[in-house]
Amino acid sequence: MVYEWFIIHTLSGQEQKVLDSINKRIVVEEMGEYIEEVFVAKEKVVDVRGGEKKVSTKKLFPGYVFIRIQLRDDDHKIISQPMNFIKETPGAIGFVGGDQPEPTPDSDIEEIKSRIADSEDLERPKVEFELGETVKINHGAFEGNNGIVEEIDPEKGRLKVTVNIFGRNTPVDVEYWEVDKG
Repeated sequence: MVYEWFIIHTLSGQEQKVLDSINKRIVVEEMGEYIEEVFVAKEKVVDVRGGEKKVSTKKLFPGYVFIRIQLRDDDHKIISQPMNFIKETPGAIGFVGGDQPEPTPDSDIEEIKSRIADSEDLERPKVEFELGETVKINHGAFEGNNGIVEEIDPEKGRLKVTVNIFGRNTPVDVEYWEVDKG
């Protein structure tokens, strides 16, 4: 038997409850030999309220918990003990794929974990911007002006916005939190 990654579908907003329940019950129900790792994919994001930066966490995949588990035997048949353990978890709907779930490739999980690790160092804004989008500057010397997003630098959390000042288009470099959509 081998450990493989699977995805558990949860009730809306119950991801942490499912994670906590699995972690508590692993020892009590002697499931440690089947379950190697379980996590909810979250990243840090920055929100600005009242001119102050606030760091919070955001679920990357709401409604899902990732688990590395021995769910299939050497003949790829489902093992009932771990399957029932997950089905009996409060807040869990079941595995993505139903009663015959397919494992998620390790490369997909590594990408998710990499994104989570990156967010520890880089605070991502809650808002996503697009080129050509109109934004309103809400902080600094150009406060109150509207502009068009010309460049996006997600690494630094900055935008280059073209603002019309005195009849001339002027590029302005701003941080994500200094603008609002629309």
